[in-house]
Amino acid sequence: MQIAPPYGYREVVPFLKNQKVRLLAPGEVPEFARAANAVPISHSEFQAACRDYPIVFTSADGKTGFAAVAVTGLAGGENLFFAEGRWAPGIYVPAYVRRYPFCMAKVNLNKVEQKDRLICVEKSYLADDGEALFEAGGAPTQKWKDLERLLGEYEADLERTREMGAILADYGLLEPFTMQATPKAAGAKPMQMTGMHRVAEPRIENLNSAQLKNLARKGILARLYLHLYSLENFGRLLDRKAARR
Repeated sequence: MQIAPPYGYREVVPFLKNQKVRLLAPGEVPEFARAANAVPISHSEFQAACRDYPIVFTSADGKTGFAAVAVTGLAGGENLFFAEGRWAPGIYVPAYVRRYPFCMAKVNLNKVEQKDRLICVEKSYLADDGEALFEAGGAPTQKWKDLERLLGEYEADLERTREMGAILADYGLLEPFTMQATPKAAGAKPMQMTGMHRVAEPRIENLNSAQLKNLARKGILARLYLHLYSLENFGRLLDRKAARR
């Protein structure tokens, strides 16, 4: 059995009831997220995330498999929302970060990907002095019930996000774009970010009635406009970068 760790995780193992786990302290940010200039977000997070981050779409090949991400930095290895050991106060923290060190991982058995996902944990977070999430009799603690609900709801929501990406690609609504800007700090050089896709708003008008109805029925149409609205947050990222300098 092979388990493919998600982005940001190093080595994950199946979580067992008798294991103790070092959970993140209040305000603690996983190591991978401290230097991540983008974090995946899911279908139901658009409304909360669009207030703070630019939301863009990314794809390995630029044609299929589009995923939604919240942009957190303007350069590689930069998270402008991480400072003084914590996420910036008052800023929405994506569920991808909040679920750490747990995840729902894909499992390959004899090189065949299994349909069901397995609850896993970052191996380095297993510790004898960690927190037990199940009582001696095997009953789950309230903390584990909350974590399990977050994992399950988030994984189901990710499936809706993958479906959204596939539909947007099929309808030809996404276009590549480059963010070009000059930071406000004195002597700063022009910079650009590539590898991103956005919705080409004029193309929405060219959709037929069945396509528009499908977007509305699946809750995608509203998210397209939340995404377009969120692109204004690139300016706020520049302000954050200038203030940090």
